[in-house]
Amino acid sequence: MYIAMNRFKVLKGSETDFENIWKNRESTLHEMKGFRTFHLLRGPVNEAENYTLYASHTVWESEDDFLAWTKSQNFRDSHRNAGTGKATTVGHPQFEGFSAIEGA
Repeated sequence: MYIAMNRFKVLKGSETDFENIWKNRESTLHEMKGFRTFHLLRGPVNEAENYTLYASHTVWESEDDFLAWTKSQNFRDSHRNAGTGKATTVGHPQFEGFSAIEGA
């Protein structure tokens, strides 16, 4: 199993806009070989730096399945309009990938 996460620093006050972008997007992840599940997670508010932390979290059968998605037309289509709307984040997302060692 492979878990791919992107961490986003969402400008305080832009949380609803950010969440709506995700809720209203067309997703074709379910069409991809090895895709298991997706979650959008809301984390703590950082008052000092004026953002709320979010993470997108996808689970894949393998890292190879995830990498195949990143090279697919589905990936290009899903990211086609990224960064073209109202700015809701501080900087770029931070990617983190994890291979499962043990699990239930």
